Amino acid sequence: MALFKKLGFFAAPMMMIVAGSAASVGCQDNGPLGNLAEQCGLTCPTSGVAEGNFGISGSANIDAFFGAIVRLDRVAGQVSADIQAELDGIALSVGLEKGAAGADIAAAVKAKIDASVEGGLTIDFQPPQCEVSASITAEATASCDVDVEPGMVTAKCEGSCEAEVAVSGEVNCEAEATVVCTGTAPSFECSGSCEGTCELEVAAACEGTCNGECTGECSVKNTDGTCAGSCDGDCKGSCELSGGASCTGKCTGECTYTPPDAKCEAGASAKCDASAMAEGKVECSGKCEGTVEPPKASAECEASAKAEAEVAAECTPPSLNVQFQLKASVVADADGQLEFEAWLNGFKGRISALAALSAKADMLGVVAADVAATAGGAVKGSIDGIATGDGNLKATIGAACALTELPKAVKVAGEAAGKVAAQASASAEIFAVVKK
Repeated sequence: MALFKKLGFFAAPMMMIVAGSAASVGCQDNGPLGNLAEQCGLTCPTSGVAEGNFGISGSANIDAFFGAIVRLDRVAGQVSADIQAELDGIALSVGLEKGAAGADIAAAVKAKIDASVEGGLTIDFQPPQCEVSASITAEATASCDVDVEPGMVTAKCEGSCEAEVAVSGEVNCEAEATVVCTGTAPSFECSGSCEGTCELEVAAACEGTCNGECTGECSVKNTDGTCAGSCDGDCKGSCELSGGASCTGKCTGECTYTPPDAKCEAGASAKCDASAMAEGKVECSGKCEGTVEPPKASAECEASAKAEAEVAAECTPPSLNVQFQLKASVVADADGQLEFEAWLNGFKGRISALAALSAKADMLGVVAADVAATAGGAVKGSIDGIATGDGNLKATIGAACALTELPKAVKVAGEAAGKVAAQASASAEIFAVVKK
């Protein structure tokens, strides 16, 4: 009824005209009017965004916005469940029940470490890398905005964008962009940073775990006296690196380097780094490590496309560098040392997964905030524009449906962010115990 009040004096005549037109094109009627309005698309849907339905208004640009919120809610639920699974795994490993509070898990982890380690344990890792698909951004923009031609638009990446490597090894980046290659050594000499194992034939500093001889203090020693932990002196043997560090020996892991001739070694992957560019952005059609700028379109479509891409972002678990010194009593107890090392290995895997999931949770929180800001501005403006447009009754009714659904959709987005925020907070309590 509110809609007809808004339409005013012309509402009844317009409905009669529509009813007559509908009958002439085959809309069926079970009574004087029956479900004619519903069959002809002149009613609001019975389910909304909260139920997973984003076909609210019949307008592509508005419903794309609702669709982004539906996917945000779905992904947030999955990320929340994944974080909880990792928290439960850690809880069980330290003698707690599933569903234990983050503070209780953190306290139990600390007690576990303190029982075996002298002076605490630290885990050092770089922030997880989250890649946003520029192609998803462009496709979402094209499907949302009728004035954008599919296949003719590209997004921009503020960071580094995945690039193709030609058979010749050449990488086609924009003029000012820097070519960065990542390949598996030792098929070639690594002149950049190594993530994996660095074989040290000559004793040198090791920014990771030293397996071999250590000229200084070693945090973990094997029964034969060789080092199997962090070394505060020089290491001779192998150094397990994390987070990417220089290798003065032979790298047998992933090597990331900047080639002087813009060519990558055979089998290497490549990225175009925009940091040296004046604008700081590079055109991108692959995965972007950084922020993706959608193609130029209507404001609500740019917001929807950006949200779609960030919701679909992939965050890679980081490699870890663990430093600790076992207590003498544990070193003397071979079974006790093996038990602790087995627990630590599983704990490292869960911490690495939690780091990636927490990074994704942070992104979803930002998406939810952006969605709320866009709803009150660009999206509402678009709805108002349709409602006062060319007098198309179906479009006007769709706009009224969208206007009613808008605050409900924003609420769904906020609740989606809340789903992951609690678990992310619990993860942070555990990170505080061990993260360097």
